[in-house]
Amino acid sequence: MVYKDRIEAANLLATKLEAYNDKNAIILAIPRGGVPIGYVVANQLHLPLEVVLSKKIGHPLHKEFAIGAVTLKSQVLSSAADQVSKSYIDAETKKIRALLTKRYQNLYGKKAPLELKDKILIIVDDGIATGNTIISTIEMLHKEQPKKIVVAVPVSSQSALQKLQNTPFVDKVICLNSPSDFRSVSQFYENFDQVDDAEVISLLNKIEAA
Repeated sequence: MVYKDRIEAANLLATKLEAYNDKNAIILAIPRGGVPIGYVVANQLHLPLEVVLSKKIGHPLHKEFAIGAVTLKSQVLSSAADQVSKSYIDAETKKIRALLTKRYQNLYGKKAPLELKDKILIIVDDGIATGNTIISTIEMLHKEQPKKIVVAVPVSSQSALQKLQNTPFVDKVICLNSPSDFRSVSQFYENFDQVDDAEVISLLNKIEAA
Protein backbone atom coordinates (compact mmCIF):
# COMPACT_ATOMS: atom_id res chain seq x y z
CA MET A 1 0.00 0.00 0.00
CA VAL A 2 1.39 3.38 -1.07
CA TYR A 3 -0.30 6.55 0.22
CA LYS A 4 -0.79 9.63 -1.93
CA ASP A 5 0.46 11.81 0.95
CA ARG A 6 0.32 12.17 4.74
CA ILE A 7 -3.25 13.49 4.57
CA GLU A 8 -4.57 10.35 2.88
CA ALA A 9 -2.66 8.16 5.35
CA ALA A 10 -4.02 10.18 8.29
CA ASN A 11 -7.63 9.89 7.10
CA LEU A 12 -7.27 6.11 6.87
CA LEU A 13 -5.64 6.01 10.30
CA ALA A 14 -8.40 8.14 11.84
CA THR A 15 -11.04 5.56 10.83
CA LYS A 16 -9.15 2.95 12.89
CA LEU A 17 -9.17 5.27 15.91
CA GLU A 18 -12.88 6.14 15.94
CA ALA A 19 -13.33 4.38 19.30
CA TYR A 20 -11.40 7.27 20.88
CA ASN A 21 -13.66 10.00 19.43
CA ASP A 22 -14.31 12.64 22.11
CA LYS A 23 -12.73 10.39 24.77
CA ASN A 24 -10.36 11.52 27.52
CA ALA A 25 -7.48 11.29 25.05
CA ILE A 26 -4.71 13.44 23.57
CA ILE A 27 -3.06 13.06 20.16
CA LEU A 28 0.72 13.31 20.55
CA ALA A 29 2.56 13.84 17.27
CA ILE A 30 6.24 13.00 16.74
CA PRO A 31 7.80 15.98 14.93
CA ARG A 32 7.95 16.88 12.30
CA GLY A 33 6.40 14.32 9.91
CA GLY A 34 3.90 13.13 12.49
CA VAL A 35 2.32 16.56 12.91
CA PRO A 36 0.24 16.60 9.66
CA ILE A 37 -0.93 13.08 10.59
CA GLY A 38 -1.76 14.21 14.13
CA TYR A 39 -3.61 17.29 12.89
CA VAL A 40 -6.00 15.27 10.71
CA VAL A 41 -6.58 12.60 13.37
CA ALA A 42 -7.13 15.16 16.17
CA ASN A 43 -9.51 17.14 13.97
CA GLN A 44 -11.58 14.09 13.05
CA LEU A 45 -11.73 12.69 16.58
CA HIS A 46 -12.31 16.09 18.27
CA LEU A 47 -9.24 15.67 20.46
CA PRO A 48 -6.44 18.04 21.51
CA LEU A 49 -3.11 17.84 19.66
CA GLU A 50 0.33 18.27 21.16
CA VAL A 51 3.81 17.81 19.69
CA VAL A 52 6.12 15.44 21.56
CA LEU A 53 9.40 17.27 22.06
CA SER A 54 12.34 15.03 22.94
CA LYS A 55 16.04 14.86 22.16
CA LYS A 56 18.65 12.17 22.62
CA ILE A 57 21.58 12.42 25.02
CA GLY A 58 24.70 11.66 23.03
CA HIS A 59 27.67 9.71 24.42
CA PRO A 60 30.50 12.10 25.43
CA LEU A 61 32.93 10.42 23.00
CA HIS A 62 30.44 9.65 20.22
CA LYS A 63 27.69 12.28 20.11
CA GLU A 64 25.65 10.32 17.54
CA PHE A 65 25.43 7.30 19.86
CA ALA A 66 22.41 7.78 22.15
CA ILE A 67 22.75 6.87 25.82
CA GLY A 68 19.31 8.23 26.67
CA ALA A 69 16.71 10.84 25.84
CA VAL A 70 15.03 13.82 27.48
CA THR A 71 11.64 15.55 27.27
CA LEU A 72 10.61 18.75 29.06
CA LYS A 73 9.56 16.67 32.07
CA SER A 74 11.14 13.21 31.82
CA GLN A 75 14.37 11.39 31.12
CA VAL A 76 15.21 7.81 30.13
CA LEU A 77 18.70 6.30 30.13
CA SER A 78 19.98 3.16 28.42
CA SER A 79 22.46 0.72 29.97
CA ALA A 80 25.19 2.54 28.00
CA ALA A 81 24.74 5.47 30.40
CA ASP A 82 26.12 3.34 33.26
CA GLN A 83 29.65 4.05 31.99
CA VAL A 84 29.11 7.83 31.81
CA SER A 85 29.48 10.27 34.69
CA LYS A 86 26.36 11.64 36.37
CA SER A 87 27.73 15.18 36.05
CA TYR A 88 27.88 14.82 32.22
CA ILE A 89 24.33 13.42 32.06
CA ASP A 90 23.00 16.18 34.34
CA ALA A 91 24.73 18.90 32.30
CA GLU A 92 23.49 17.48 28.99
CA THR A 93 19.95 17.09 30.36
CA LYS A 94 19.95 20.73 31.49
CA LYS A 95 21.27 21.90 28.10
CA ILE A 96 18.72 19.79 26.17
CA ARG A 97 15.84 20.99 28.36
CA ALA A 98 16.81 24.60 27.61
CA LEU A 99 16.74 23.82 23.86
CA LEU A 100 13.40 22.01 24.15
CA THR A 101 11.90 24.88 26.19
CA LYS A 102 12.96 27.32 23.46
CA ARG A 103 11.47 25.05 20.79
CA TYR A 104 8.23 24.69 22.77
CA GLN A 105 7.92 28.48 23.09
CA ASN A 106 8.58 28.83 19.36
CA LEU A 107 5.71 26.41 18.62
CA TYR A 108 3.24 27.35 21.34
CA GLY A 109 4.15 30.76 22.71
CA LYS A 110 3.15 30.98 26.37
CA LYS A 111 0.61 28.12 26.31
CA ALA A 112 1.26 25.58 29.07
CA PRO A 113 1.86 21.93 28.11
CA LEU A 114 -1.17 19.64 28.40
CA GLU A 115 -1.52 17.50 31.52
CA LEU A 116 -0.92 13.87 30.49
CA LYS A 117 -1.70 12.10 33.77
CA ASP A 118 -4.75 9.76 33.57
CA LYS A 119 -5.21 10.52 29.85
CA ILE A 120 -5.24 8.10 26.92
CA LEU A 121 -2.14 9.11 24.92
CA ILE A 122 -2.33 8.34 21.19
CA ILE A 123 1.17 8.70 19.72
CA VAL A 124 1.21 9.21 15.95
CA ASP A 125 3.93 9.46 13.33
CA ASP A 126 4.07 9.16 9.54
CA GLY A 127 5.93 5.85 9.87
CA ILE A 128 8.45 3.91 11.91
CA ALA A 129 11.75 2.55 10.63
CA THR A 130 13.76 1.24 13.61
CA GLY A 131 11.38 2.08 16.46
CA ASN A 132 14.20 3.23 18.77
CA THR A 133 13.13 6.89 18.96
CA ILE A 134 9.46 6.18 19.56
CA ILE A 135 10.22 3.52 22.19
CA SER A 136 12.38 5.93 24.22
CA THR A 137 9.58 8.51 23.87
CA ILE A 138 7.03 5.95 25.13
CA GLU A 139 9.21 5.16 28.17
CA MET A 140 9.36 8.85 29.06
CA LEU A 141 5.63 9.37 28.54
CA HIS A 142 4.90 6.38 30.77
CA LYS A 143 6.49 8.34 33.64
CA GLU A 144 3.70 10.92 33.26
CA GLN A 145 1.24 8.24 34.55
CA PRO A 146 -1.20 8.17 31.63
CA LYS A 147 -4.25 5.92 31.66
CA LYS A 148 -3.15 4.16 28.42
CA ILE A 149 -0.60 4.54 25.65
CA VAL A 150 -1.68 3.80 22.07
CA VAL A 151 0.68 3.99 19.08
CA ALA A 152 -0.92 4.61 15.66
CA VAL A 153 1.01 4.78 12.39
CA PRO A 154 0.27 4.28 8.68
CA VAL A 155 3.39 2.16 8.06
CA SER A 156 6.14 0.41 10.01
CA SER A 157 8.94 -2.05 9.43
CA GLN A 158 8.09 -5.51 10.76
CA SER A 159 11.01 -5.42 13.21
CA ALA A 160 9.92 -2.06 14.69
CA LEU A 161 6.33 -3.25 14.94
CA GLN A 162 7.45 -6.31 16.86
CA LYS A 163 9.52 -4.14 19.23
CA LEU A 164 6.50 -1.92 19.89
CA GLN A 165 4.21 -4.88 20.50
CA ASN A 166 6.72 -6.24 23.02
CA THR A 167 7.11 -2.91 24.84
CA PRO A 168 5.42 -3.24 28.25
CA PHE A 169 4.23 0.38 28.39
CA VAL A 170 2.18 0.18 25.15
CA ASP A 171 -1.46 -0.87 25.54
CA LYS A 172 -2.28 -0.99 21.82
CA VAL A 173 -0.50 -0.66 18.48
CA ILE A 174 -2.45 0.29 15.35
CA CYS A 175 -0.45 -0.05 12.13
CA LEU A 176 -2.13 0.03 8.71
CA ASN A 177 0.77 -1.45 6.75
CA SER A 178 3.79 -3.55 7.78
CA PRO A 179 5.38 -4.74 4.52
CA SER A 180 8.15 -7.32 4.27
CA ASP A 181 10.04 -5.18 1.71
CA PHE A 182 10.31 -2.12 4.01
CA ARG A 183 13.39 0.01 3.29
CA SER A 184 12.28 3.50 4.38
CA VAL A 185 9.12 5.36 5.39
CA SER A 186 9.26 7.58 2.27
CA GLN A 187 8.96 4.47 0.07
CA PHE A 188 5.26 4.26 1.01
CA TYR A 189 4.29 7.84 0.09
CA GLU A 190 3.97 9.31 -3.41
CA ASN A 191 4.43 12.77 -1.89
CA PHE A 192 6.76 12.86 1.12
CA ASP A 193 7.76 16.51 1.31
CA GLN A 194 9.77 17.69 4.31
CA VAL A 195 7.68 19.28 7.05
CA ASP A 196 9.18 22.49 8.44
CA ASP A 197 8.50 24.39 11.68
CA ALA A 198 6.34 26.95 9.85
CA GLU A 199 3.94 24.19 8.77
CA VAL A 200 3.95 22.70 12.29
CA ILE A 201 3.08 26.10 13.84
CA SER A 202 0.36 26.68 11.23
CA LEU A 203 -1.28 23.31 11.98
CA LEU A 204 -1.10 23.86 15.74
CA ASN A 205 -2.73 27.29 15.35
CA LYS A 206 -5.47 25.84 13.14
CA ILE A 207 -6.33 23.09 15.63
CA GLU A 208 -6.42 25.68 18.45
CA ALA A 209 -8.83 27.83 16.45
CA ALA A 210 -11.12 24.91 15.48
